[in-house]
Amino acid sequence: MLGVVNLDKPVGPTSHDMVGLMRRLTGTRRIGHAGTLDPLASGVLPILVGAATRFSQELTGGRKRYEAVIRLGERSATDDAQGPITPVAAPLPDDAAVVAALQTFVGDFDQLPPAFSARKQAGRTAYRAARAGEPMELSPRRVSVESIELLGIERDGARLDVRIDLRCGPGTYVRSIARDLGDALATGGHLHALRRTEAAGLRADDALTPDRLEALAADGRLADAILPVGDLLPLPALTLAPDSAWRFVHGSAQAVAGQAAGAVKVFDGGGALIGVGSVSGGLLQPEKVLPEGSGA
Repeated sequence: MLGVVNLDKPVGPTSHDMVGLMRRLTGTRRIGHAGTLDPLASGVLPILVGAATRFSQELTGGRKRYEAVIRLGERSATDDAQGPITPVAAPLPDDAAVVAALQTFVGDFDQLPPAFSARKQAGRTAYRAARAGEPMELSPRRVSVESIELLGIERDGARLDVRIDLRCGPGTYVRSIARDLGDALATGGHLHALRRTEAAGLRADDALTPDRLEALAADGRLADAILPVGDLLPLPALTLAPDSAWRFVHGSAQAVAGQAAGAVKVFDGGGALIGVGSVSGGLLQPEKVLPEGSGA
């Protein structure tokens, strides 16, 4: 099997748990995912099957969309509902102040990752250091937020829940936005709930739950859930004639006419993906090549 499964991860399991599920259902160890979801998050988790794992970088690097609930009036050590949670005695903002503060997070800016994150620095993982009581001093990194749409505001005593639709680039921590929104409004804030609705060209409306995948496997129809990875790679397409395709899969650089410089996804004459290459100065160089006959 080779391709991508649009899995709807439920709240609770880790992304690695979902990889384990697909290893069991497919009977192959070569399973990966494109873009981790925390246990408390749900939604689109692209599962890469077989040699599709070679393209995890390309599939992880695209833009993403989330529906999130940010809770104001409380702080969290983990910046999400996992906590521990500490109430903040401060007046809650009015709706106009929330809207104005949210818009300050639209655009390109430097973001500090959560202390409890998978960020690595000097060979150490942030969440492991934080759990050991030795939180790391993480460096900010540049992120991009395309838009934030306010979906609703709910008030409950000393707490205020802000529900948003957020479109962002790779590497953006929604937990950090929740934390920083709370700081900007002087109320404290954390990410109360998160659902990824789009990633790697896949939508939550089309995603399959673990139970559905189990049922397909039991019926011998798991292949129905596997999408061609070539359709999802966010790169320009280049189709090669048979002799040129043979040279590509065997690692040979070759001249190509009329192709703009940059990364490309490469297909053979039959429409099968054979790999990813880079074009520079009119020369195509193979970068990642699929095994012959894989039919991706």
